[in-house]
Amino acid sequence: MLRPIVSLIITTCLFGCGESGQDSTPATSPVVAPPPAEDTMQLAGKEAYEQACAGCHDEGVDGAPKIGDREAWAGRSWLWEAVLFEHAKSGYMSMPAKGGSGSLDDATVSRAAEYMLTQTYPGATPSD
Repeated sequence: MLRPIVSLIITTCLFGCGESGQDSTPATSPVVAPPPAEDTMQLAGKEAYEQACAGCHDEGVDGAPKIGDREAWAGRSWLWEAVLFEHAKSGYMSMPAKGGSGSLDDATVSRAAEYMLTQTYPGATPSD
């Protein structure tokens, strides 16, 4: 007599528990926005320089040419503007890419490099 009752309870639990005519799982998953590919910051040249470059280029740390010191910049490549912008983005020798501030986008890093040029060579415009 106990066996049919136990069987009935197990059958009910396996096939009927939680059923109310609907599946207990949601029909659709909640929509979750994908994370942004990369958080980047866009700053003006001076702000970007102060954030990422000044720590080394104000004092010439590890051989970094000082901003405003024409002699320090004089021995650089004749392609120095293009090279400077590439080094600023990718890093060079002991200088880390983007001055160690990976949150800056490439355009902002270029503005920082351009700022350095205009402070070192006042009156010059890029590509002079």
